[in-house]
Amino acid sequence: MSRKQHHFKGAEVSCCVKYFLFGFNIIFWLLGAAFLSIGLWAWAEKGVLSNISSITDLGGFDPVWLFIVVGGVMFILGFAGCIGALRENTFLLKFFSVFLGLIFFLELTAGILAFVFKDWIKDQLNFFINNNVKAYRDDIDLQNLIDFAQEYWSCCGAHGPNDWNLNIYFNCTDSNPSRERCGVPFSCCVKDPAEDVLNTQCGYDVRLQGELDQQKYIYTKGCVGQFEKWLQDNLIIVAGIFVGIALLQTEQICLNEA
Repeated sequence: MSRKQHHFKGAEVSCCVKYFLFGFNIIFWLLGAAFLSIGLWAWAEKGVLSNISSITDLGGFDPVWLFIVVGGVMFILGFAGCIGALRENTFLLKFFSVFLGLIFFLELTAGILAFVFKDWIKDQLNFFINNNVKAYRDDIDLQNLIDFAQEYWSCCGAHGPNDWNLNIYFNCTDSNPSRERCGVPFSCCVKDPAEDVLNTQCGYDVRLQGELDQQKYIYTKGCVGQFEKWLQDNLIIVAGIFVGIALLQTEQICLNEA
C-alpha cells in the first residue's frame, strides 16, 4: 500500500512539474515570437530584409538587433522547453537545460568581469556612445535610443556636449554647412515645464555660447557619468533584478532535471 501511495505522489509531482514547465515555457515562447516579429517588422520597414547587405552599412548600433537576438534565443528556448515538457522529450529538455545553463554561466562571467575590469568597461562604454553619436542621423531607431537615453539620464554626449563635434551635422568646423552646426540634439535641452509643444530646434547654435550660459539651455553632464550615478543610486534594484533572473534560470534548470 505504501509503495502505491509513494508511486501516486511521485506521479502527481511529476505531472505538476510537467505542466508548470509547459505553462512557463509557452509564455516564454510567445514573448520570444513577439520580440522576433517586432524586430523583423522593423527591419522590413527600413528595407533591411530586401537588402541584407545594408545590415553592415550602419556605423553605429542598430537597436533592432536586441529584439532579433533576444527574441530568437527566447523563441528557441521556449520551443524546446514547451515541446520537451509536453511530449516528455528528454533530448529537448536536456537541450533546454544546457542552453539555459550556458546563458547563466555567461551572465555570471560577464558580471564578474564587469566588476574586475570596471575601467575597461567604462572605456568601452565611452567608445560605444561616441561611435553611435557619429551615426546619430543614420538610423531612426538609433536616433530614438540616443534621444531616450539623453532625456532619461539628463545628459548630453558621452562626457559632455562637445562630443557632438564627432557628428558631421553638429560639428563646429567652418566647412560644415548644416543648420545644426555647433548645436546639439533636442534631447540635450533642459525641458521648460511651461512649454506644451516640443521645441526640436532648442539646441541650435547653443555650443557657440560659454559653458555657464550653456547650462541654462542644455544638459552639460556626460551620459557615462550619469549612467554610473544612476547605477549607484539604484544598485539594490538592479542587483535584485539580476538575482531574480538568476534564481528563475536556476529553478528552470532544476525542474528540468527533476
